[in-house]
Amino acid sequence: MHSDGVQAAGKIPIDIEALGVDLYSISGHKFYAPKGIGALFVRKGTKLRPIQFGGKHERERRPGTENVPSAVAMGKAAAIARDKLAIESARLESLRDRLETGILARVPDTGVNGSGAGLGGRTSNTTNIYFDGLEGEALVISLDLKGFAVSSGSACSSGAVEPSPVLLALGLPPERARASLRFSLGASNNEEQVDALTNAVAESAAQLRKLSPTYTSA
Repeated sequence: MHSDGVQAAGKIPIDIEALGVDLYSISGHKFYAPKGIGALFVRKGTKLRPIQFGGKHERERRPGTENVPSAVAMGKAAAIARDKLAIESARLESLRDRLETGILARVPDTGVNGSGAGLGGRTSNTTNIYFDGLEGEALVISLDLKGFAVSSGSACSSGAVEPSPVLLALGLPPERARASLRFSLGASNNEEQVDALTNAVAESAAQLRKLSPTYTSA
């Protein structure tokens, strides 16, 4: 069994033995290592077949020279993330809660997706919030113009924006899934930035809802 641990590494404690998986992958840029480097845990006895040929690197699993500087940098970044995990996780959780509280207080007809996951059910650095009566992509563009990078979590296919399959699996109707945004926080963020983002979200949501032909306040 393979588990994708990219979003977990550096955010929550990881115990490979407790998970019991055969394969576990992480990506270094998620905890501030250089982009383009990652790691794969392979449990002893698990057989892997190469998908690239022409060299005998990585125990004959792939060709090409190893990216040693990035691998060393990822090891250092992982050590830093491990040492700061408890403190940084608590700090980011406080910022996330501040963002959620501010947006829900100032923007009507909003809510946090996945908020019922319970203690420890969400990573501390992200939140996903729905804005009824809005198109998520329009809010993404509006916030981008104000200097904030957020994600709708949508994928464009054949010119149509499809709602996130994850949000649909959580039970959200398609229109609410399309009206949802993901906000991510990191080591460089602080309370002042969170408050500025809250103000920008409130302003953008109010402006876009005035232009929306379908939005009616509850």
